Amino acid sequence: MLLVAGLCCAPCTWAEPQEWEPPDPELKSRLITALTDIGSFQDRFDAEVWLVDMSERLAKKIPDPQQRLELLRSVHFEASRVGLDPQLVLAVIQVESNFNHRAVSHAGARGLMQIMPFWLDELSRPEDDLFHIPTNLRFGCTILRYYLDVEQNNLSRALARYNGSLGSYVYPDLVFRALKQWR
Repeated sequence: MLLVAGLCCAPCTWAEPQEWEPPDPELKSRLITALTDIGSFQDRFDAEVWLVDMSERLAKKIPDPQQRLELLRSVHFEASRVGLDPQLVLAVIQVESNFNHRAVSHAGARGLMQIMPFWLDELSRPEDDLFHIPTNLRFGCTILRYYLDVEQNNLSRALARYNGSLGSYVYPDLVFRALKQWR
């Protein structure tokens, strides 16, 4: 489980438990900014191609085509908003929750990207629902982007931080394997 910089974003049976630390002020600031940002796809043709391709790949996990498209639109938007590859976000979701937006880890992390609920209190947003897909993706993508910045775009280290297993490459390897399915 992720308890680095006060986060727990993923269930993690292979990481050593770490002491809780208060949230990093810069990450808190980014989450506050992210919660007020809105937008959509920039190019309709590219969006349609991407949505159709990813929808076909996701069909076994989410049988309802409308639910798939809503999820994919949200993933694409939130990933693009912070400069992440949307397929990377899909791989993280696959590893974190296997596309179950109601997933809860043994540590209490919630939703697709397994966000710890303490963030709602930390950001004075107790009414937000971490099972709400766009909200969960907004938090998760912002957190992952933050760790990429902290790790100077070293994706393995950023993923390990996201999972709370910095120093181990088990979690990043799982995400990289999943990523191959989305490329």
